[in-house]
Amino acid sequence: MATRIYVPRETAAVSVGADDVAVAIARHAKEHDVAIELVRNGSWGASWLEPLVEVVVGDKRIAYGNVDVDDVPALFAAGFLDGGEHERRLGPIDEIPYLINQERWTFWRCGLVAPLDLNDFLAHQGFKAFQKAVELGPQGVIDAVKESGLRGRGGAGFPAGIKWQTVADADGDQKYIACNADEGDSGTFSDRILMEGDPLGLIEGMMVAGFAVGASKGYIYLRSEYPLTHRILTRAIALARDNGWLGENIDGSGFDFDIELHLGAGSYVCGEETAMLESLEGKQGIVRYKPPLPAIEGLFGCPTVVNNVVTLGSVANVVNLGGDRYASMGVDRSKGTLAFQLAGNIRHGGLVEKSFGVTLRELIEDFGGGTASGRPVKAVQVGGPLGAYIPAGQLDTPLDYEAFIAIGAMVGHGGIVVFDDTANMALQARFAMEFCAIESCGKCTPCRIGSTRGVEVIDRMIAGENREENYDLLLELCDTMEDASLCAMGGMTPFPVRSVLKYYAEDFASAVGVDE
Repeated sequence: MATRIYVPRETAAVSVGADDVAVAIARHAKEHDVAIELVRNGSWGASWLEPLVEVVVGDKRIAYGNVDVDDVPALFAAGFLDGGEHERRLGPIDEIPYLINQERWTFWRCGLVAPLDLNDFLAHQGFKAFQKAVELGPQGVIDAVKESGLRGRGGAGFPAGIKWQTVADADGDQKYIACNADEGDSGTFSDRILMEGDPLGLIEGMMVAGFAVGASKGYIYLRSEYPLTHRILTRAIALARDNGWLGENIDGSGFDFDIELHLGAGSYVCGEETAMLESLEGKQGIVRYKPPLPAIEGLFGCPTVVNNVVTLGSVANVVNLGGDRYASMGVDRSKGTLAFQLAGNIRHGGLVEKSFGVTLRELIEDFGGGTASGRPVKAVQVGGPLGAYIPAGQLDTPLDYEAFIAIGAMVGHGGIVVFDDTANMALQARFAMEFCAIESCGKCTPCRIGSTRGVEVIDRMIAGENREENYDLLLELCDTMEDASLCAMGGMTPFPVRSVLKYYAEDFASAVGVDE
């Protein structure tokens, strides 16, 4: 009987040699006439352990971490196929503390299943939520999502159920589901891990959303920098369609729904929902004025649900297990779980799905193992390049939307980038303004011109020119950008800048200028 071996096909794992490890295992088995079944699964999210290879022994999956091609012969010699001892052996996958101390709601199938094996998906609750949705009826599904308290996981945190209700109630013969997979924030990769590890789960979430609001067509707007994700999603959509899970009269329900995959062109601002809709329509990705809201007049002028990948990926279990179950996790108005992503100067980088209310310190120390350098944490940026820099003294702040707003920060998409005490934060403030200047769509003056002027003011401060006057000028510029920008691109660029001015003003005196 063939021994099943799992080797992830996921971008982070592939980047550190997972494909080569898979080939080496297959070749060694063939050369030694050993029967194996090689399965390319998604990632469990423990990126620091990749390539993470698992071998099925009895009812256990024994994990081996950081496996290199050169390790393969020694692994086989050590009784790898029987879970033998080796320096790379971690033990059963369901006993690894990094994984078992999480609360996997949305990502529970990632790493567990073969992403493009329909039978494997069906054996793990696949399309059960859609079938239950048909039993509940459209309003029943929306009510469950409302009860769950699920908020948009793309960063804005708007209640998903209210958005769905608005689209369901809107007049229109044609309605759409637009999945925002333009994951452009620094330190974020949860969308990618979900799409590569459980693409059929995302498809099911979109189907349920479409059924609930009366939409017959869905679009996934995927960032161009994810080529492997693009290949996996393309195959998953075709797999679902070929087996009757997309198209007309799905599963005999009378509901028609199909999905089209659209590849972006590298614009950060297309992560903003209206710019994304413009791009989907074949236009330049520039932010629209609001109102009208996309829920009323969105894609091609039709009512449109715009949700993030993780939002839609969370829906199936809300339907299967009940909105009350989801609402029982988290704190206050921040219900359920979020996939926090640990990056930057961190020893154990990866994805950690936990209920809201966990603190930054718990994530960085208990899961992340502290800084990779071993030096003290100086700052943590949460929520992407427009998120505030949080000082070490605030690491015990609970991660929930309102608590972060209270300290002038945001949870955003859950990206956490750690800096140790060697980082110069004045240069990080400059980076925020420069990033905005480069990525601005150019439609509004505060964002387009304000960010350019911001870089110039910060450069003068770093150079020691009239620091006090330029400090005041920079604050005024932040006020203008925050109050007058058309979208969050310019409106939130002041967040990291203000936090640097508040907590790390002394770094302007020690910064080394940036060469033009």
